[in-house]
Amino acid sequence: MAATLLVDVALIVFHLVRPDVLSIPAAITLGAIAAATAPAATLMVVRQYKAKGKLTDLLLPIVALDDAVGLVLFAVSFGIAKAISSGSVDVIGIVVNPLLEITGSLVLGAIAGWLLTQLEKMFHSNTNRLAMTIGFVFLTVALSMLEIPLGKAKLGFSSLLVCMMLGSVFCNLCPLSEEIMKNADRWTAPLLVLFFVLSGAELELGVFAKASSVLVGVIYILSRSLGKYYGARESAKLMGCDHNVVKYLGITLLPQAGVALGMCVTASSLPGDGKMIRNIVLFAVLVYELVGPLMTKWALTQAGDIQPKSEEVLHRRERKLAAVKAAGKK
Repeated sequence: MAATLLVDVALIVFHLVRPDVLSIPAAITLGAIAAATAPAATLMVVRQYKAKGKLTDLLLPIVALDDAVGLVLFAVSFGIAKAISSGSVDVIGIVVNPLLEITGSLVLGAIAGWLLTQLEKMFHSNTNRLAMTIGFVFLTVALSMLEIPLGKAKLGFSSLLVCMMLGSVFCNLCPLSEEIMKNADRWTAPLLVLFFVLSGAELELGVFAKASSVLVGVIYILSRSLGKYYGARESAKLMGCDHNVVKYLGITLLPQAGVALGMCVTASSLPGDGKMIRNIVLFAVLVYELVGPLMTKWALTQAGDIQPKSEEVLHRRERKLAAVKAAGKK
């Protein structure tokens, strides 16, 4: 939340200086997107280097909760941004609709997760279970596109928040979830690659020919990084966490990717500002995905959660490589 607050303040100040470059709705939307973190990048570093310790134990649940909080913030902020952009600022558009969207998404996701858990118990084949899981995700996404009028208000759903709730309920209720998720991971890899390729293809580098646009991107990256670091540091201090957690937790929260890009797709529908938001977020994701995992590895190493390889392990690895090379020459 500190990242959202800091990005909002920094970009609103920039708007006051250059209102022709960035609008208030765009600043508020970018602030909400800043809350999201990339759990996948962090988990890959933890798994690759077999990190263990107080920082890792706290980091893993935080990166999951982080995106859930980010989606709630995005629902509220994007509702406010749309209301300001349309010029019809009222209590229903700013308060009621976002609250209905958050509540409705959590309820729909919870119901879908419970139903999927009950249905998975009816099958004994891994193939059928995988097909059921994939089909149910598509069904849930389709249902989340519904918009139900409730008088002057409107009940909408966030497909990101619905699916996150679906996964949370399913993995906590279904005893078979771990095995099913392992099978699903093999199937989703090509989709993730396709998602990132299509998202990256929409990055129009020509937008950054203007120094003002580059400046907005730099302000977003710097203010988000400061917000993540100091927000995590002060909250860890408040909760009496270990010194290494206080010092390094914020650095491990810098990576940003999937959920932020999902928010970016939704935010691109904002009239007049969607293109600007999309390009700034894509630019920031490119920077964060290059720097974020390296910073996460460094922070975990400094905290003592990643142990350097012993001399014996290194020598054993060198002998194996030498043996492979010798066999190749023969």
